[in-house]
Amino acid sequence: MSISMQDVEHVAKLARLELTEEEKETFNGQLNAILKYAEKLNELQTDNIEPTSHVLPVINVMREDEVRPSLPIDKVLLNAPDDEDGQIKVPAVLE
Repeated sequence: MSISMQDVEHVAKLARLELTEEEKETFNGQLNAILKYAEKLNELQTDNIEPTSHVLPVINVMREDEVRPSLPIDKVLLNAPDDEDGQIKVPAVLE
C-alpha cells in the first residue's frame, strides 16, 4: 500500500492545511516511509500469539474513594467567571 499525492491533498484538505507542492512531496515520502515500515509487521509469525490490549501488565494504581467534605459553594463561585442562583454560569453553546 502506498500514499498517492491525491491522498496527501485529501488529508490536507480535511485538516484545512494549505500545502506547497514541495510540502506535498515531502509528506508523501514521509507517509510512504511510515507505511513501508509498518508493513514489516506482516512478516512476523503471530498465529500462536494471544491478542493483548497492552504490552505490559496494567495494574490500577488509583487510590480508593474516600468521602471528604466538599468546598463551600461560596468559595467555589469565587473562581467562576460568572454565577447565577448559586451555580456557575457559562455561555450558551446551543441556540
